[in-house]
Amino acid sequence: MDRRVVITGMGICAPNGISLQAFGKSLSMGISGIEHRPDLKELNFGCQIAGFPKVDQSHIDNYFTKIQQRGLKASGLIYGVIAGKDAWTDAGLPIDNEAEPDWDSGIIFGTGILGVDKFREAIYLVDQGEVRRLGSTSVLQTMASGISAYLGGMLGSGNQVTTNSSACSTGTEGLIMAYDRIIQGRAKRILVGSCSDSGPYVWGGFDAMRILPRQYNDNPQAASRPMSASASGFIPASGAGALVVESLESATERNAKIYAEILGGSINSGGQRGSGSITAPNPVAVRRCIRSALEHAHITAEEIDAINGHLTATVKDPEEVRNWKKALSLNRDSFPYLNSFKSTIGHGLAAAGSMECVGAVLQFKRKEIFGNVNCKDLHPEIEKEISPDRIPIKTLGYEPKIIAKASFGFGDVNACVIFKAFKE
Repeated sequence: MDRRVVITGMGICAPNGISLQAFGKSLSMGISGIEHRPDLKELNFGCQIAGFPKVDQSHIDNYFTKIQQRGLKASGLIYGVIAGKDAWTDAGLPIDNEAEPDWDSGIIFGTGILGVDKFREAIYLVDQGEVRRLGSTSVLQTMASGISAYLGGMLGSGNQVTTNSSACSTGTEGLIMAYDRIIQGRAKRILVGSCSDSGPYVWGGFDAMRILPRQYNDNPQAASRPMSASASGFIPASGAGALVVESLESATERNAKIYAEILGGSINSGGQRGSGSITAPNPVAVRRCIRSALEHAHITAEEIDAINGHLTATVKDPEEVRNWKKALSLNRDSFPYLNSFKSTIGHGLAAAGSMECVGAVLQFKRKEIFGNVNCKDLHPEIEKEISPDRIPIKTLGYEPKIIAKASFGFGDVNACVIFKAFKE
């Protein structure tokens, strides 16, 4: 049986927006969520800026009961629950606390590290001989699958409930995993997403690697510069994105709104061979992943209207563009529009793929290609490959039909998914 897979709900908890409306407006208008962090300055970080969602107590009260709030310190879990429940509600799906599990609905919600602040508290209490003060939620807040377990209980999911973790490709990988499960007929719908914690204990290692820019502490919103000649490193960020992936048959039966169709995708690894390493992608694998995604989606390179790249504002940006160019075999002037959302949200690490997938799909609804902030000085190596007008500085009024989105992560892992504007 041929099945089609669509997106029927989305939720976001991003540095520049904690609703689809706010997030879409920020991406369209180039509004940044990157700010100075006094705590990073106090801790002598070289890079003292980051992107983080502005979650306040009212948000917590809307998504967590008073009992669930006891000892709640896992910021990534908070972001994931906000995005996940919003996506479920946006899809028009009920939450029935009395019924048996919803056997047709699953969850694939990934993360890199969960509950670092809670884990730090636990280490302190254990070292002080105060283990009894840990509380009953310390395990749930610090295990990687805590986010999918939390959402699974809140939504009553009876299908597969799991957490994937593949560094920066986590969210995009999860979307393809959900697509595959639905195509196989093993689920009707799956809530997909990923999240990442905030704070110095997550970002410190990257600062120690000296891959974060240090010259923008007084000008945070100019710091993240994907594809720019003056790019000097990525800006760490946190948050969560979520999407309800559903069979078209199920969506049609319940008269659900549809944001986009998923045509297919590909996941692979470069094996850390050739020029690939644990921190650098093997270009052969990147190109293979892109080509495989197109083959799986049954489209040609010429049909792609826009690409949302991984593009982190590091020295690897020109190489990523070269890989896209070689994989698609298109000339300089016929290349699709290309953008990166990291200029306004930073690099969300494990949350990056899901937040950016939400942003990519919003372009269908808004009939826009979001602009590239901080990219007036396009890198000369990129300009050799692509005409500058294919990398818009400001948002374009344009109705895309097909969008490719890719994420490439530490460990030399890759994921590429193909979205299409939905038609009956």
